[in-house]
Amino acid sequence: MCVDAVLRWLEDWAAGVNWFAFLTIPLFTGIVGWLINASGLWMLFKPVTFVGVRVPGLREVAGLLPRKAQEIPGWMDGGLGWQGIVPARAAKMGSIAVDKVIAKLGTPAEFYAQLEPDRIAEHIVTVFRPDLPALVDEVMLREHPRLWRDLPRGLRQAVVDRVQAQLPGVVKTITDEIGVHIDQLLDPKIMVIDHFRANPDLVVRVFKDVGQRELNLMVSFGFVFGFLLGIPVAFVDQTWHVWWLLPLLGVVVGWVTNLLGMWLIFDPPEEKRILGIKVQGLFLRRQSECAEVYARIIAEDVITLERIGDFLMDGPRGDRTRQMIATAMRPAIDRAAGPLRPAVNVAVGRRRYDSIKTSFAAEAVGRTIVPFKDVEFSRQQADRIRILLAQRTKELPPRDFVEMMRSAIKEDEWMLYAHGAVMGAAGGFLHLGVFSWGWVPWFS
Repeated sequence: MCVDAVLRWLEDWAAGVNWFAFLTIPLFTGIVGWLINASGLWMLFKPVTFVGVRVPGLREVAGLLPRKAQEIPGWMDGGLGWQGIVPARAAKMGSIAVDKVIAKLGTPAEFYAQLEPDRIAEHIVTVFRPDLPALVDEVMLREHPRLWRDLPRGLRQAVVDRVQAQLPGVVKTITDEIGVHIDQLLDPKIMVIDHFRANPDLVVRVFKDVGQRELNLMVSFGFVFGFLLGIPVAFVDQTWHVWWLLPLLGVVVGWVTNLLGMWLIFDPPEEKRILGIKVQGLFLRRQSECAEVYARIIAEDVITLERIGDFLMDGPRGDRTRQMIATAMRPAIDRAAGPLRPAVNVAVGRRRYDSIKTSFAAEAVGRTIVPFKDVEFSRQQADRIRILLAQRTKELPPRDFVEMMRSAIKEDEWMLYAHGAVMGAAGGFLHLGVFSWGWVPWFS
């Protein structure tokens, strides 16, 4: 009796079904799901810089909106437009990269040790030595031109030779001092944040180079998820025949499609077994391979000898670095003067002699650090940093590893879900227009 009732209900239901519309709903939701994830990927990365218009008063109004709304790129600056979520959060990505990953991969002292300070010292001596005679001549002509001109050529050359002889020891002292105080001189967090903020395209490169395979899969699975979710939607639509159900369910399909796409990539971080099947975020399954890519990018573009040199000399603690180098350079003059030091003191006076030492040290500071900024030498040293980063990244717990990529955008994922919901609703209205409202004549 019950079976007969069910069969009669199915016959009545089937008689009222628009089968063409029914069969096209999953196809529609599949295509919309693909478009949602493809356009969501575009929203993540493009454009690298803000594109839009400034709207008077928007900045003040945005300040009154809920915090989530304030996170929409451009609004808090009074701009109506769009900037990719990832480049818009470049500074945040840098902060998280340090807190969650780089800080766990090594201390500033460990990174500096990998750069081989002894090789740095040798390179500084090699680069600095040819300029030393001109530097000594320049300082002496400025500080005490008469004395320097009156000295016989042989004595002047002797001074230069003695200074050059002191150079390797002085430079070794400088590189050792930098190593001892590197934790106070170098702040990786500031260095990385500033670099990411100034180069948002680098953050995009990190995401794409490390996770491009998973991102492509997310787009492909957008069709699969959309198609599968469209099957129950087709049954509901053709059962109740209420026009607003399709757009409303389209919102759900669009939201869930993006949600499933993100889950597919990042969750669960730890490997689990469900009915004997391995379940783990796709991105986590390639941790070893992704670690190599991530380490290469960071070693070549972020934590480099060149950038460390820039930060040491021109960063917020640059004055301390310069003072430390100058302090190490001053004894070179005393040692260069050797037995003649008392006579020189009498000839030029103690104050002028100290001024010569100070002036020489100040002039030498910039030239001493120049080899840090040697692009080719920095590139040669990058491989050691890459090896260290790759090794430590591979050893990270999966949960920490996934935070490297996801944490910077996690708070902004709602924009992707909202975008999916809007497109899902639009797909529902489009299907209604084509198959129910006769927007296209041959379907009416």
